[in-house]
Amino acid sequence: MQDRLKFAAVGGGLVALLGIALGIGALVGGPAEQAPDHSAMPHTGQDAATGLSNAQSGYAISDVTAPAEPNQAGSLQFRITGPDGAPVTRFTTQHDKKLHLIVVRSDTTGYRHLHPTMDDAGTWSIEWSWAAPGTYRIFADFVPETSGAGPGDLVLSRTVTVSGAAVPQPLPPPTRRATVDGYQVTLAGDLGTAGSELRFTIARDGLPVSDLEPYLGAYAHLVALRAGDLAYLHVHPQGEVGRTPAGPEVSFHAQAPSAGAYRLYLDFAHGRSVHTAEFTVEVESSTVPSTSGSHSHPGGDR
Repeated sequence: MQDRLKFAAVGGGLVALLGIALGIGALVGGPAEQAPDHSAMPHTGQDAATGLSNAQSGYAISDVTAPAEPNQAGSLQFRITGPDGAPVTRFTTQHDKKLHLIVVRSDTTGYRHLHPTMDDAGTWSIEWSWAAPGTYRIFADFVPETSGAGPGDLVLSRTVTVSGAAVPQPLPPPTRRATVDGYQVTLAGDLGTAGSELRFTIARDGLPVSDLEPYLGAYAHLVALRAGDLAYLHVHPQGEVGRTPAGPEVSFHAQAPSAGAYRLYLDFAHGRSVHTAEFTVEVESSTVPSTSGSHSHPGGDR
């Protein structure tokens, strides 16, 4: 998870979770969700390698099991299988964790960035309940540990359907300012062109926050999801903990794979808690390159 962007389009499988259904409740992932391995395809555009499938480079994410209804306590579980079909049990630590789990509803609400635990058999699990019905995309972001040249950072996904009458929320209008937990976060820069820089300035009660706390090995993390299909991008900030000022500004180099509306989620730690500021931005077609040359590697980066 170097400071490179990582894109995994959610609609077709932001990366497929698990091949064996375990657990509580009902979920998805059948033949219809088995998208082709995009890593083997020629890059005809940046979306050609955005991790939109539940399998890549021989690795796959199994069906996900979780509670079937909102407000029902249970466990969310899945496995990652390798080229030999067996569960993967060895992962490279990236930003303090073996695997990063991103969950979001299809309308971009309900965003969560969490870290499940893995048992000896390779099953990842975390205590879970859903706040609302709807269809959710489950992203697994990881690097398998291999003895030789491995596939690098992978993002696989599956969808989970939570029963009930879902009420889709409209995408909030574009904004350059967000308020969360008493913090004010201001966005400068754009998400379009190659080498684009996004700069977030964090304040609290009108005063700049210059003592951000390290979170997963960095002062902040940024996830972008494309409205509609949830194409996924994850980048880490410029600089280094202990050497870069701990705020109030955190900057990222990021580039969208296509034009459209994107929802940004900025995770940062302060006051011994993690906070998430959310923004909507529009990317114009004139700012998006026609090739994937800026993509640091298939499936994105952590």
